[in-house]
Amino acid sequence: MGRGRSMKQFQRTEKYDKAFLAENFMGPNAILMLDEITQRIEIKKEMRILDLGCGMGLSSIFLAKEYEAKIFAVDLWISATDNYGRFLDVGVDDLVIPIHADATELPFADDYFDALISIDSYHYYGNNEDYFEKHLKPMIKKGSPIAIAIPGTKKEMNGMTPDELKPFLDDEEFSTLHCKEWWTEVLQKHLDDFCIREMECTDLAWRDWLASDNPIAKQDVEMMKADNGRYLNLVAITGKVKR
Repeated sequence: MGRGRSMKQFQRTEKYDKAFLAENFMGPNAILMLDEITQRIEIKKEMRILDLGCGMGLSSIFLAKEYEAKIFAVDLWISATDNYGRFLDVGVDDLVIPIHADATELPFADDYFDALISIDSYHYYGNNEDYFEKHLKPMIKKGSPIAIAIPGTKKEMNGMTPDELKPFLDDEEFSTLHCKEWWTEVLQKHLDDFCIREMECTDLAWRDWLASDNPIAKQDVEMMKADNGRYLNLVAITGKVKR
C-alpha cells in the first residue's frame, strides 16, 4: 500500500453518508480519491466539467455538491437512467447530466470543457499513446485543469502478472496497470504543470472498498492480502492541457 493519511485531511469526504458510498462503490473509495486530487487543481462554479468513467456517479455528485459546476457524467458500464435516479435522490440533477457513452466515441464539440476529471477508469481506455491526443485533447480547452486517479503499480511490470496475483488478475486485466514513469511518458507531453504521485489516500481508499458488501470487494480482500504491499498502489495525475 501507499502512504496513509488521517481522515482529518479529507474532511469533505466525511460529509457523505458512508452507507450510500459503500452501496455505490465500484472500487477504492472514489470520493476519497477525488477529495485528494481536487485539492491540487482549481475548479470554479461556472466550469463545464467532463467526469469521464463516472461509474455510479459518486464523483459527479461530489463535484456538483462541492463546486456547483456543470458536470457531464459519462460512463459505459452504468446506464444514464440509473445514474439520473441517483442524481435525483441526492438533489444534484440540476447540475449533473448523465450520459451513456464509450470513452472512444464521446459526443462533444471541440473546446467544450473547462476541466477533465477521471477517477478509477482512465487506465481501461487511456493506457496507450494515442487516446489523449485523439479522443480528449480536442474537446478540452487550452489551459484547462485535468485530474486523473487510477490504480497502478509501484514498478513497471510490462503486463506480466506477478505469480501472487495470478489467482485474481489475468494478464489482460493486469496489463491496464502501470507505474508512474510509464504514465509520465504517455501524458506529460500533453500537459503543463504536470504532476504524478502515489496517492496519499491509498490505504484509506482501499480500506473502504474492501469493507463494503460488494462481492467483487470480497474477492479483492484476498488479492490485497496476496499483494501485501508489493505491487499495487493508486496514482494521481494532474496538469493543464497544452496545445
